[in-house]
Parts: sequence; structure tokens; C-alpha cells
Amino acid sequence: MSGSPPGGPPKPCDTLARSRGDGGTPQCDRVIVVLGYSDGGRDELHPIGAARLARAAEISTAADVVVLSGWARVAGTQPEARLMAAAWAGSAAEVVVDPDARTTVGNAFNALDDIRRVRAKEIVVVTSRWHAARARAAFWLLLRGRHVRITSASPPERWNVGAALRELPLWLLLPAQLWHARQLKGGAETPPRR
Repeated sequence: MSGSPPGGPPKPCDTLARSRGDGGTPQCDRVIVVLGYSDGGRDELHPIGAARLARAAEISTAADVVVLSGWARVAGTQPEARLMAAAWAGSAAEVVVDPDARTTVGNAFNALDDIRRVRAKEIVVVTSRWHAARARAAFWLLLRGRHVRITSASPPERWNVGAALRELPLWLLLPAQLWHARQLKGGAETPPRR
């Protein structure tokens, strides 16, 4: 999932690590994960996804790693992550595009590679208010026992009762989705404790 090939040019996080005396090991304190949103019939950013992207751009800094995550629901259309990357207007040390994640758990599991790679101390999940609690829970379950702070940020929006009600049964799917994500990755472990 990483946005840079191994052995490629140093990223700003590498420079930050060297300046901190970490022996050249990349470290960015914060990873911002922007969760895509689509109704499945567009080849452009959905307004909800665009609002999430704008919120991420507001809070991002030049020291952050930003992960843009989301797939293409309809064959022949661009993945949400690539649409977000084309529209990205924020600051970042590095922008990672994850066009493969299909679920909230998939978003979180795919982001683990980058969280581990840069040794992040904080994860900010950018999503809608009605989705934020379940998204934070997915990250927490994957990172429990690690010293990583998990928060969320949401765009200003009206409360969506229908969307909030649709979230309720999805909570029950979290354990099965976590198991399935690990199986797809060949039983990959979560990042080691630091």
C-alpha cells in the first residue's frame, strides 16, 4: 500500500527522522486516513467524499502522511482513492493512494502498512459523523495494545438519521470483517508493539 517503492527517493518523513536522530528510520507522528464515499454510479467524487477530502485538507500539515482510501464500485470507473488524489489540495509529507479497500475494515487494515512504516503515534480517521465511531473502532481493534492515539475528524454536515440507522447492523459485522481482512492478507499480523 505504501506510496513509495522500496529504495526510492527519501520522503519528507525520512528527512524528519534523520533530523530527530533516529538513524534514518522514517517517522511521521500522524497518519490521516481519508475514507472514500460513493453511491456507485459516478466517475467523479461524491459530494460526501469531497467534503471528507476538504476536511482532511483543512487539518493536514506538511509533516503528515495522508492515506486516501476507497475502491471503484462500478467497473470502468475510477477508484474513490484516485479521484481524491486528483483533487487533493492539502499539505502532506506523503500522500498514499489505496484503491483496493472495499470496507471500513479494509480501509483500516490496508492503512496498517503505512502506519507501521512511518511509526505513527496518532491516526486521524476522516469520515462522516455518522460513520466515525465504527471507523475508529475498526482502527482500535486492529491497533489495540499499541501506543497509537486514534481520533476522527468530520466535515460540517447535518446529522443523517438514515445513514446512522444503516450503521447499526454493520457494527455486528466488524468481527467477521476483521477475520476476513486478516485471511486476505495471509494472516498478516498487526504492527508490532513498540
